[in-house]
Amino acid sequence: MFQAKLIVTGDDFGYCPQRNQGIVECFLAGAVSNVSLLVNGSAAADAAKLATRYNIPIGLHANLSEGSPVCEALKTNSSLLSEAGFFHGKMGFRTALSKGLLNMSEVKQELKAQVDLFHELTGHLPPHMDGHQHIHVLPKVRHVFAEVLEEYGIEYTRVPIEPGLHNCDWIEPSLMDFYVGVEEDSLKTVDVFTKHGIRWPDIYIGLSTMGKNMSVSAIQNAIDTAIVEFTSKMPAHPVPQRRTVTIELMVHPGYPSVPPIGGCGEGPDDFSQSWERLHELQTLIRPELQSHYKTRNIQLCSFKDL
Repeated sequence: MFQAKLIVTGDDFGYCPQRNQGIVECFLAGAVSNVSLLVNGSAAADAAKLATRYNIPIGLHANLSEGSPVCEALKTNSSLLSEAGFFHGKMGFRTALSKGLLNMSEVKQELKAQVDLFHELTGHLPPHMDGHQHIHVLPKVRHVFAEVLEEYGIEYTRVPIEPGLHNCDWIEPSLMDFYVGVEEDSLKTVDVFTKHGIRWPDIYIGLSTMGKNMSVSAIQNAIDTAIVEFTSKMPAHPVPQRRTVTIELMVHPGYPSVPPIGGCGEGPDDFSQSWERLHELQTLIRPELQSHYKTRNIQLCSFKDL
């Protein structure tokens, strides 16, 4: 029988006090086992203190698309900034990148500044580092991102290729277009990350179960389907240490942001103010989800436990 190790990562830790509160409640309830910190978030310092107080495993959610840079030299006159003086935004970053307007040396400078600030806030380097709004798998950025991880000795990341994504007919077409783009970028990133000695869990889940699309059955089905698909591709007689399959479930629980508090320098966005944050929180702490993990021999853990 295969054992599964499941990392349930609460993204956007540090975004606002309400997000911090919700993620901590999920961790204490055994529903989240790992968090990803936005160091340019308005509540990042408090988030780091909470992680220390409650011994929450914490990594870095590198952000190049929302709010302000943390590198002082890039806060004015940088290719990473729009005319308004903030990062270009989720789609704006992708547009600027496709037009060749982003300076990759500035991308590297900002990523390193975020790792350094993470170290300053937490007292240690991040065991894992991923990208806010999946910017880390984009063309050109993926190479710089990999170089930074290798330079700092950060072993783990996230590669958002979700099994069964194309069968999820409940996802709105515009959102599915974005997810398919993320998947295509991720597939092209695998070789780059591998070359730099970077690792990630066997299975990623989190696009099909996000916000209003999250339910106990959606998470159960996504995990069960992914494990069946993954184990069916393994040799009939695997070596003993490969009887464990590793999974990361990306989640965004919390209480809705209350403007003007929150965000990464330009106030909280619609995503953070939505009822969907609370919906995720309430779903993740449901006892039937916890009992499903036990029934399926799924052990919650963090990247440090892989």
